[in-house]
Amino acid sequence: MGESEPVYPRETLMSGSGRAWLESDDAALLAACDIDTYRASGPGGQKRNKTSSAVRLRHKSTGLIVIAEESRSQHENRARALRRLRRAIALTQRNLVAADAPEPEFYREALDRDPSLRVSSRHPHYWLIVQYVLDRLLEARAAVSDAAGALRISTGHLIRFLKADDKLWEHANRMRAAFGRAPLK
Repeated sequence: MGESEPVYPRETLMSGSGRAWLESDDAALLAACDIDTYRASGPGGQKRNKTSSAVRLRHKSTGLIVIAEESRSQHENRARALRRLRRAIALTQRNLVAADAPEPEFYREALDRDPSLRVSSRHPHYWLIVQYVLDRLLEARAAVSDAAGALRISTGHLIRFLKADDKLWEHANRMRAAFGRAPLK
């Protein structure tokens, strides 16, 4: 009798559609969202209290909701909300990856640039790479050494990559806990 797969809060196993959202441009991603604008409270002067500059995006397919209300500019807040949505998709939407599946081109290119997988969060494929790393970690049942082998990097490089972003680290440890593994330190 096989073990049942753990259930991750807010995470969905998909057959690749999570990656498609990350590969889409900003206009397509916005078109897939319900957009609310509202007046943000807090500091910022009279203009902030008179204009609807805060932005809330609700991604229709995943149900993910992100907000941005730091700026007095709706345009800046919309751009921030889109970046946060890409991050949320990468962290929460899992794609099924077969153990023998070929690497996606964006990942292969990242390894060609730096075999230790040092990738800036400003890199255009950063969130695709994050999602792929988490997909491989899930496929390895959260065993870091197995995932590192599948990703063709060392265990130390994988841990460093995961640790570079607090939310990524949190999701990796949540995944490990779901499989009954000790948290990474």
